[in-house]
Amino acid sequence: MSRLRTTSGRGTASRVISGIGALFALIEVLYILMIVLGANQGNAFFKFIQSLAEPLALFFPGLFNTGNYNVDVFLNYGLAAVFWLVVTGLIARAVSRY
Repeated sequence: MSRLRTTSGRGTASRVISGIGALFALIEVLYILMIVLGANQGNAFFKFIQSLAEPLALFFPGLFNTGNYNVDVFLNYGLAAVFWLVVTGLIARAVSRY
């Protein structure tokens, strides 16, 4: 019975970590969509998402400079979204194993 409890706890921690990564990636994707689809940048919701997305993008903004702003946003913030999914996935897998 004790094995079930520890496995369940590790599984829960793993799911929480994966969920956090998915949330961070979702914020990045939402920001990309708002930019590419031409959302009103003066809107409070846009500013809120931007205030979350920019710090979560870490060092990725400015990594690619294609000359097209929308493509740059897609590449840089999209790469940040993939980064969060991969890193939190690896951490979740490590937590669930040990």
